[in-house]
Amino acid sequence: MLKVTPADVQDRDGARLLLPRLTKGYGWLKRIRADGGYAGQLEGEVARLPRHRQIDLEIVKRSDDMKGFKVLPKRWIVERSFSRLIQSRHLIRDHEVHIEHSEALIYLSMTRRMLARIAE
Repeated sequence: MLKVTPADVQDRDGARLLLPRLTKGYGWLKRIRADGGYAGQLEGEVARLPRHRQIDLEIVKRSDDMKGFKVLPKRWIVERSFSRLIQSRHLIRDHEVHIEHSEALIYLSMTRRMLARIAE
């Protein structure tokens, strides 16, 4: 699931736009992993989602005393996905006029990647 927002929208505010959709289409979802930008009120909002079981929001934070590069648990999965999206020529720069077009291009790019993986 994704939601493209303008650059002036905070990450956690953008995440709030996705929360209602989680209650409808993803009944199997048990955990959401996010970086430190999502900490705060969003944790309480996820806990209050009307579900038959609890969804856990796990914030993967970088330690303040950490020096240099270190792979954080499970966060590398998201970073790898971003890297693969950038490999799609149309997603390198934002040339789209409408946000819906950008979302469609992301879905197309990821679908192409999944089909190539299945074809192997």
